[in-house]
Amino acid sequence: MSHTTDKQLLNRLKRANGHLAKIVDMIEANRDGMEIAQQMQAVISALENAKVVLIRDHIEHHLEDIVGDLGPEAREKLAHLSDLAKFL
Repeated sequence: MSHTTDKQLLNRLKRANGHLAKIVDMIEANRDGMEIAQQMQAVISALENAKVVLIRDHIEHHLEDIVGDLGPEAREKLAHLSDLAKFL
C-alpha cells in the first residue's frame, strides 16, 4: 500500500480541506467565534486522523521492505502497536 494512492488518507485530507474552507466562509460572514472554534477543532481532528493513517501506512510499508510480506496475525499485532503512535 502506498500513501500516495491510499483513498482513506485522501478522504481524510479532503474532509479537513472542506472544514477549512467552511472556516474561511464563516469568518468572512462574521459568524460566531464559538462556531468557528468548533470548525477549527474539526480540522485539527481530521488532520490528526490523517496523520495516524499516514504513519501506520509508512511503518507497515517499510517493515514489509525489511521482513517481507506480513500475514494477517502480524498485521493485527502491528495495528495494535501502531495505536501507540497517537500518543506521540
